[in-house]
Amino acid sequence: MDELITTPFGFDSTAAEVIAGVDMSGRRAVVTGASSGIGIETARALADAGAEVTLAVRDTAAGEGVAADIGGTVDVASLDLSDLYSVDAFVAAWDGPLHILVNNAGVMAIQELTMSASGHEMQFATNHLGHFALAVGLHDALAAAGGARIVSVSSGGHLRSPVVFDDIDFAFRDYDPFGAYGQSKTANVLFAVGATRRWAADGIVANALMPGGIATPLQRHLPAEYAAQALTAFRAAGTDFKTVEQGAATSTLLAASPLLDGVGGRYFENCNQARVVERRGGPGQGGVAPYALDPANAERLWDLSLELVGDH
Repeated sequence: MDELITTPFGFDSTAAEVIAGVDMSGRRAVVTGASSGIGIETARALADAGAEVTLAVRDTAAGEGVAADIGGTVDVASLDLSDLYSVDAFVAAWDGPLHILVNNAGVMAIQELTMSASGHEMQFATNHLGHFALAVGLHDALAAAGGARIVSVSSGGHLRSPVVFDDIDFAFRDYDPFGAYGQSKTANVLFAVGATRRWAADGIVANALMPGGIATPLQRHLPAEYAAQALTAFRAAGTDFKTVEQGAATSTLLAASPLLDGVGGRYFENCNQARVVERRGGPGQGGVAPYALDPANAERLWDLSLELVGDH
């Protein structure tokens, strides 16, 4: 295996710190799910560095409030990743090159099996298929930018499940909210592997990341006490939750840092490339599962995803 990539940054680094001194003037970025949580702070860091940022959000009124708070050149566009027609509309409206695509939006641990409009399990449909369709649709804009980057926000939750290719939509197995979330987050890593293998020749690289444990609206489908219980478990394991500014650091690093020019197909946590682990441990363990980086799995997922988004 290639030597792990390390940077001067770590757990405590913030988005503002990892982008300090980087001039993003003339660069255009799209950040999905940028009306709450780490999406806001990722967009803020990019805009503060001079990028022209589009907040791609379901709630455009909330997005307008965020844009006003951030300042700079920040636009808002409607995007519902669970609705592939909404993805089509966003792609059709985009004009010109795109330097950075941050696939940040997500849903987590929906308690009951819920299907998207296109008939797929909602977490897989939103977290993976919608972002996949968005990236494929914007490929030409990314290629036109020269040296474009895609940031795929995954999670340590990917350690809970590989992509179960024979039953993506829980047609035969019992639905498990965290298993479904884990499957979708593994797909986010495999997308980065597959996109880099296909598109590096077009000047496009993609990396995936774990932002860290953070209390954000991502946990809205979970019981009210979930965050407190998770924080207790993290601290018992010798780690802690991050602030949203810290949680956005790895996304921002992958989107903008010259330290990662030309780097793709990897999984990062705490602003450094993660090690491969052979077994899932407790909270805060870290690492990336071998199945999430496997090129054959990435190929299979890419082909399946093209099939699933092709007829909607």
